[in-house]
Formats: sequence, C-alpha cells, structure tokens
Amino acid sequence: MSLVTMRANLTQDDIRRLVKGESPEERAMAARKICQRVDAPDLTEEERIAANSIIEMIAQDAVVLVRRALAVTLRSSPNLPKSVAIKLAADIDSIAVPVLAGSPVFSDAELVEIIQSQGEAKQAAIGARQSVSAEVVGAIVEFGTERAVSITAANDGAQFGDESYEKAFARFCESKIVMDSFVSRSALPLAFTEKLISRVSDEALERLVKRHALPPQLAVELAEATRERATVDLVDQAGIAPDMRHFVQQLQMNGRLTPSLILRAAFRGHISFVEHAFAELGSVPHAKAWLLIHDAGPLGMKAIFDRTGLPARLFPAIRAAIDTLHSIEMEDSPEGRVRFRKILAERAFTRFQGVPDEDVEYILARLDEDQIGVQPAAARLAG
Repeated sequence: MSLVTMRANLTQDDIRRLVKGESPEERAMAARKICQRVDAPDLTEEERIAANSIIEMIAQDAVVLVRRALAVTLRSSPNLPKSVAIKLAADIDSIAVPVLAGSPVFSDAELVEIIQSQGEAKQAAIGARQSVSAEVVGAIVEFGTERAVSITAANDGAQFGDESYEKAFARFCESKIVMDSFVSRSALPLAFTEKLISRVSDEALERLVKRHALPPQLAVELAEATRERATVDLVDQAGIAPDMRHFVQQLQMNGRLTPSLILRAAFRGHISFVEHAFAELGSVPHAKAWLLIHDAGPLGMKAIFDRTGLPARLFPAIRAAIDTLHSIEMEDSPEGRVRFRKILAERAFTRFQGVPDEDVEYILARLDEDQIGVQPAAARLAG
C-alpha cells in the first residue's frame, strides 16, 4: 500500500465519516476501518508516521464509541503507538480494559504503575494477560483488589513466585474466591497447597485433588495438619485460656484432640493444654493429671500417659518437653514460650539417642518444624 493510496482511501471517505459522521455508530465503524488499514505490517516508515498521526487523532475523539473502536481493533497490535496505549489505559474502563488485557507495547514498569494508580477493572485486565511477569504479579498481589488477585491466581500465564504465593495467602486467606481460583493453576508448590487445602470450598478441594494428582488421603492429612496448627495458633493468641478444660472438651467432642495436636502444643510450651488434654483422655481430674505429669519420679508421667491411649512412640518426645520445662524457668508469655522452644530444640532431641529411627521420624513428621527449630535438631540426629 503506497502512501498516496492510503491517503486516497482514507482522507476522502473514511476520515470524512470519522469527522462528520451523522451518528456515533457511523463514526465508530469508520474508526474501525481506518485502524484495520493503518495496522498493515508492511507500511514504510513514512506511511507509519502518517498512520500514527491518524491513530493519535482517533484517540482524542470525544465520542466514546470511536475511542473504543480504536482500543478493540488495535488491542493486540504491536503497531499501536506507546503514547496512544498509555492514553487509552488512562481512559474509562470500557476503553482501557481491551488494551490493558492484550497490548504487547506496555513495559512491566508501566503495568506496575497502572496497577498502583488505577481501579479494579484495569488491575484485573492486566492480571488476565496471556503472560504476566513475576514483577507485575507481585504488584497485583500487593495492591490489587480481591477480584483482580483472583483472576491473576487462575491465570496460568501469571508467574507466581514463592513471595507472591505467601503474600496472596496473607492478604486473602479468608477469601474463598481467591483461594478457589488458585486451584485452576496447572501447578502449585506443595507448601502452598498444604495451606490452600484448609481454605478452599469442598468443590474446589475435589478439583484440587484431581487436578494436582494429590491422593485423597494426603489431602485429608494435610487438611488435618493445617487445622491443628490453626488450633495451636488460637491457643497462642489466647495465652492461657480462661477455661482450658472446656476448650479441650470441645476439641475432644469434635474429634480434634489428636496426638499430633498434643505433641505440637507440648513443643510450643502450652503445658497447661497438655495437662488438660491428658486429664480429658485419661478420664481423671486435672489436679491428678497435673500431679502425675509433674511427678519427679519415673512412674507418674508414664502412668498418666498410658491412660490417655496416645501412641507409645510419642512418650519420649512429651517426656523431653516436660523435663526441659522443669529445667528452666519459662516465663508465662509469648516471649517466654519462644525461649522455651529454642532451648527445647537444643536439649530435648539429645534424649532420643537409642530411640528407633522410625519412632523419631514419626515424631518429627508431627511437629511444625519451622516453628520450633526441629530441622537443625533432626540434622544433628542424622549426623
């Protein structure tokens, strides 16, 4: 197409209708036709300059339908001038969204700036792009609305790094929309999947198991482990509950007073919880359970433990936690429990010398390693 031909085709008919069309619809159709012609890939540099001037003129048109015709027609074109793309991105949503969702002319920095300064529809359009870099995903997760993050989470072309997964969970773990959207991804980190299981709907959990090849039993175990950690976190927040006996009874009634939960509580310094759990499982008054647990001799702790019905292989670990508590003065505060866990990680596992490897592995598998520093201790045992 020569410049003369292009001008002849455009200036006489289409541009006249664009400028003087009787209705917005007629002018929009003229704009669409013009954009299709000026998007030709084989224009010379001089022709491209002329074409860009026409596109600039259309972008400044006062009629929304005309500007939308430009945005829709050139939404995926590499020939859309950057200045026009930026102008369209700042326009109303119906004009900006097609360009933001598909135009390849934006840089990551420009998309991040738009995410930080514009509203939900534009954020969501960027999150739905065919390819979304880790930098842009990070901005959506940090500044985006619930809907924008949910659309990005479901987009396999959006590059989520570990930090973005963590931040998305921190911001939207209570949002079923966002949590369920992550299930649509073709691959998820196992650590994130474990967190996700306790937050998604039953329907999404079924899809998660099928889509990500998780054995149903693993899904159940992960969900149970996550609920237990959440329960211990609840005890952390409450400190010493005003009615620990009732709290423990409720857990037992709901089938959640499990060996794993009691072990985690012991290793996090919640000894009052352990005492009431032993009393509940052993069907003895709390006062009697307390005396037996803290018995200075070798028999009391073993006697009450046997009454609980807990797995015998857990006894060395809980015994180590109680003995460590007796060897230090644990301040009854969150800081005191943190200090207790650190000392326990250093001392208690030396007590496992001679314990069968399978029992040690069983114990370690039921502890929240990142909370109490078990990993270094396990490494020392392996060494």
